[in-house]
Amino acid sequence: MATTYSGLYLEIRRRLKAAGDIASDLAARELVCAGAGKSKEALFRDGNLYVPAEIEKQVCGLLQRHLDGEPVAYIIGEWEFYGLTLAVSPSVLIPRPDTETLVDRAVEYLRTLEPCRVLDLCAGCGCAGLAVASQVPDAKIVLADISDAALKLCSRNIWSNSFSGRVVPVNADALREPDRRIGMFQCVVCNPPYIASEEIASLDASVRDYEPRLALDGGADGLDFYRAIASKWRVALYPRGRIFFEVGINQALPVGQILRENGFGEIESYEDGNGVRRVVSAIRYPDIG
Repeated sequence: MATTYSGLYLEIRRRLKAAGDIASDLAARELVCAGAGKSKEALFRDGNLYVPAEIEKQVCGLLQRHLDGEPVAYIIGEWEFYGLTLAVSPSVLIPRPDTETLVDRAVEYLRTLEPCRVLDLCAGCGCAGLAVASQVPDAKIVLADISDAALKLCSRNIWSNSFSGRVVPVNADALREPDRRIGMFQCVVCNPPYIASEEIASLDASVRDYEPRLALDGGADGLDFYRAIASKWRVALYPRGRIFFEVGINQALPVGQILRENGFGEIESYEDGNGVRRVVSAIRYPDIG
């Protein structure tokens, strides 16, 4: 039966709600836009037009993939974060609202500084570093990740969001000491893998079966990356420079202790919108002697 774009959107939303999708409005809009090859503005404009049968079939095919567990972001190949449209793939984590707290706090700090260099370590698609770049126009940003596939996405997102010349991707392993050629930074932001290895099997299937384990697995207790970065990467941070970590539930205290043991001080933690201590920040104290 013929339907309009508005009618198709409402039907997709209804089916998603019935399946328990808590973000049914957003998911329905993105799936219809992707299947129809329309922008959000065009979907609204064309709401009363009838949908060709082939496009309806394409949208329903995308819906079924999502109902089978595949995240919408991977189906459509992009996701919005902090006002930016970013290319994503199963090679990287999907940007989440949790990470907005990391960006918020880093931006607040960076606006108190002169023009500076910022490192986004374990960058994935580059969401945190690019969001910082969008809010702090005089900052120079390095997006560092060990995954070549992630760095390709970083390059694409740098270009598509017009940050070429101010943001650069670099291959780097967060678990090893940095190449000194990477230089030094006034600020480091980092959303590392922080899920304990044995907990990965209990994650929601949309995460466990689709998102890269490399970006999830933080070792036996989930803290391996915090230990390595605090001890090995402090040399890339100027004395009195500040690091901002995203952390998992109940990790703020142990991460703060790791930082304290590695020559950091003035440690602070910040809640996300759900009341979870989601970000830990600290200043690198100058070396003595």
